[in-house]
Amino acid sequence: MNEILEQNKINAIEFYKMAYEGNPKKATELFVGSEYIQHNPDVKDGVEGFVEYFEKMNKEYPDKSIEFVRCIAQGELVALHTHQIWPGNDQYVTMDFFRFDRNGKIVEHWDAIQQIPEKMAHANTMF
Repeated sequence: MNEILEQNKINAIEFYKMAYEGNPKKATELFVGSEYIQHNPDVKDGVEGFVEYFEKMNKEYPDKSIEFVRCIAQGELVALHTHQIWPGNDQYVTMDFFRFDRNGKIVEHWDAIQQIPEKMAHANTMF
């Protein structure tokens, strides 16, 4: 079971990294199962919606970057905690959750995003 969880973690990171860095179609071909259920309200459901969203994002914001801060797996779920930097030094914390099928393929996605503020009420980081 631990080997499956570790492989799902690796696959979630590779999937998201590949899509984020400009090749969402290949990412879906390699890592997505027979369905892809999307819960982000800004992205159309299904593989086509995912590819369309990331192709547009990569065209409009080619200089963005992502760092994978944490990756946690439990059961059929993998959670990614990331730090994204966009043009103009806009920085975001994202948390993405992926559900995997029995074949080790991604079939469902949820996410939350929060911009890192310039001032915070404490000295802790968001990571």
